[in-house]
Amino acid sequence: MGDTIPADVRLIEVKNFETDEALLTGESLPVRKVTDAVFPDDTGPGDRLNIAYSSSTVTKGRAKGVVFATGAFTEIGAIAVALHAKESKVRPVKRKPDGHAGPHRYLEAYTLTLSDAIGRFLGVNVGTPLQRKLSKLAILLFGIAIVCAIVVLGSNKFDSRQEVVIYAVATGLSMIPASLVVVLTITMAAGTKRMVQRNVIVRNLKSLEALGAVTDICSDKTGTLTQVGNATRATDPTNGELRFDSRMPKNINFNQSKEGSETQDTPVGATELLSGSNYLLQNFLNVAALANLATVHEKDGQWFARGDPTEIAIQVFSTRFSWNRLDLTQGDSSQWIDVAELPFDSDVKRMSVIMKNKSTEDHFVFTKGAVERVIQDCKYYCLQDEENLEVAMTEDFRREILNNMEAFAALGLRVLCLASRKYNDELPRDQEIDRRLIEVDLTFRGLIGLYDPPRPESAAAVRQCHDAGISVHMLTGDHPETAKAIAIEVGILPPHIERVSREIADIMVMTASQFDSLDDDQVDALPVLPLVIARCAPSTKVRMIEALHRRNKFCAMTGDGVNDSPSLRRADVGIAMGQSGSDVAKDASDIVLTDDNFASIVAAIEEGRRIFDNIQKFVLHVLAENIAQAGTLLVGLAFKDDRGLSVFPLAPVEIVWIIMITSGMPDMGLGFERAVPDIMSRPPQSLKTGIFTMEFLVDMVVYGLWITALCLASFSLVVFGFGNGDLGNSCNEAYSESCDVVFRARATTFACLTWFALFLAWEMIDMRRSFFRMQPGSKKYLTQWMFDVWRNKFLFWAVIIGFITLFPALYIPVVNVKVFKHVGISWEWAIVFIAATLFFLGVETWKFGKRVFFRHRSKKQLGHVWKDMDIEQRAFADYLSGKEDLQNNSVAEFQKQD
Repeated sequence: MGDTIPADVRLIEVKNFETDEALLTGESLPVRKVTDAVFPDDTGPGDRLNIAYSSSTVTKGRAKGVVFATGAFTEIGAIAVALHAKESKVRPVKRKPDGHAGPHRYLEAYTLTLSDAIGRFLGVNVGTPLQRKLSKLAILLFGIAIVCAIVVLGSNKFDSRQEVVIYAVATGLSMIPASLVVVLTITMAAGTKRMVQRNVIVRNLKSLEALGAVTDICSDKTGTLTQVGNATRATDPTNGELRFDSRMPKNINFNQSKEGSETQDTPVGATELLSGSNYLLQNFLNVAALANLATVHEKDGQWFARGDPTEIAIQVFSTRFSWNRLDLTQGDSSQWIDVAELPFDSDVKRMSVIMKNKSTEDHFVFTKGAVERVIQDCKYYCLQDEENLEVAMTEDFRREILNNMEAFAALGLRVLCLASRKYNDELPRDQEIDRRLIEVDLTFRGLIGLYDPPRPESAAAVRQCHDAGISVHMLTGDHPETAKAIAIEVGILPPHIERVSREIADIMVMTASQFDSLDDDQVDALPVLPLVIARCAPSTKVRMIEALHRRNKFCAMTGDGVNDSPSLRRADVGIAMGQSGSDVAKDASDIVLTDDNFASIVAAIEEGRRIFDNIQKFVLHVLAENIAQAGTLLVGLAFKDDRGLSVFPLAPVEIVWIIMITSGMPDMGLGFERAVPDIMSRPPQSLKTGIFTMEFLVDMVVYGLWITALCLASFSLVVFGFGNGDLGNSCNEAYSESCDVVFRARATTFACLTWFALFLAWEMIDMRRSFFRMQPGSKKYLTQWMFDVWRNKFLFWAVIIGFITLFPALYIPVVNVKVFKHVGISWEWAIVFIAATLFFLGVETWKFGKRVFFRHRSKKQLGHVWKDMDIEQRAFADYLSGKEDLQNNSVAEFQKQD
């Protein structure tokens, strides 16, 4: 169920098989399939009930068939071929009911089509939200660039000489982030590749941006938080409890099946249990082995199993009593024949099979499923170990069954109920079997408890989520006590939940029926949302997501079944299981976990945060450099020669060199930067502000203006401090003796700006920590920075190459004078070194001030510094405060009643 059929298949065997063919026929209802019907060749696809079509989805049952068409030769493939033509990008004309349209409608359609084309060309209506936002930023900067170019021309009296025009163009270019889109694309592509290495497949690039903002994870239990390594730990036949360990079963008669019988607690072997007429155990094993599609068999001394992990565990249990489904249904000595199957349905939470006994010709219904759902249809049970002696179910015995289930669930066991009945009614042929008529008047056969241990990494992953300010919610179909026990074990619930007030504890763990019985206003009035919802239905998951959204939370939801697709689509980040998930769930998801592991979700969030950080780092580096270049070029217009024309502090080629050669590769290197040490020890970022936070904007301006000030100071020192202050004549056009000082000052400014761009890339490895102390736990107080810059080898070599390429640009004869409009420098290197030192001091002082500010603000808002808060405070502070709020509300309500 839930699988997508990959080819057109002629069915040869069906068991309650239905498919959703809405993609092909448009029919919204599932189609029930048959095998023995034959249709004429001209029969339409919707009427060929013996064919399962490619791209249709299995909604119920199982089937076998023969593939007769694949790819373009299938029915859906023929449609795809017909639609192979490119989709029209022309907006349709809105017409009246009679088909006519006025001239203004044609004008409207043409205008919208043109605006769409322009938007696609500019990138403002295609790509991810971040890509669209950056495209809009690029358009804004392009407008600013035009203004800057006009300012340059205006300050030079709109002189049309080549040097002025080129300088104006170069000034405009300094405001355009040329490498932004390329580096962003490469960073996201590299992030996607790293995700695959961490068992996460990204289906939607938007999720890469969204993962870092996740505040809540709604996760399933089985297979995600647990190992799916189910093992039968305990059973409860009606004549006693049957515990199974690695050695042998133990039969403990805590129920007196016969008056005056004594309780036995001595171990009894499987052979001894089945000797004689142990009808209760035999009936129990019949249901366990036959209401089960898993197979267990031995080959060459090794055991092999295939099927659902839960059913495999039950099949292994019955096989230890030599009660194997394959032996019972296949071979000459087989006793049972498969007749029909009612597959598991998440709405009724049970499955059944109808089997025929070869020796008696009787039909039997064998059912297993959720205890509450099965016992409500149980009409009988057996007290005595005699065949066919059934007693009407009483409320006392039903309560005893539920008590036993609670006891198993409190141990963290997943409890299933087994039941059966004789069925001799006529079975409908090639028609849907109404399970409401089959799964009734059942005889209770017992309980079976399965232990699915948590994955070893689950507890650490949940703790990491709490450390990162992410709440984890378990939405599972298991019993509340089972879910609660596992949730405590992995850390979703506090270890000492008994210390929490009863009111809050009841909200922490709820059943789907309790949660769904509340309307939206009542859910919103809850002081906190539940951390565990048991017996969860697909609709409950959707309501949980909506409740989180109303509280302004950003949530990720896991799912694997067909019915999970609405919740996966409704979640901000839909996460499907790659191993156990259905194709429908995968299609509805944003990312797919190839190992179905909760720890992979945490790894994906960590990777999403790393990508977000790196994008913010290189965008800040690019824009700070743009402000620095534009500021230097525009303020530098104030340097005038004797003719009143501006003397440019940087030549146009120098500007282009810094943009294309010096800054491009370090920007790319920042995109490959590893995660900072505290990436999972801080609250989630806000997607509303994105990368353009207030801190980002202030940093951009501060770094840009600081570099501008140092560059202009360096130019002024060479010309006016150590030079004669002569700005020469026509120094923008060619070298002359009078322009020697200007050319040296220009080379000094070029060297300073190059160094600042490269050093700023290293400073951006961490936007708050000191360059010399990026690893706070390191004991290498003086040399740690060396290891930090070497860790990202791409960035390291990008910076080193940037340093190396500076020297040919400065000292190659002719090229330096004719192309770059500067000359080689000597003593001016002292100014460059001093300016670089001042640059580091300024940036480090600014970072120190930021650390003090944010630490003080965090303490003021939270009462603690976030990273100094205890993990339990971060994870359950809302629930503890919710406890106080709930108590205060109760007191207020009591006073109001008085």
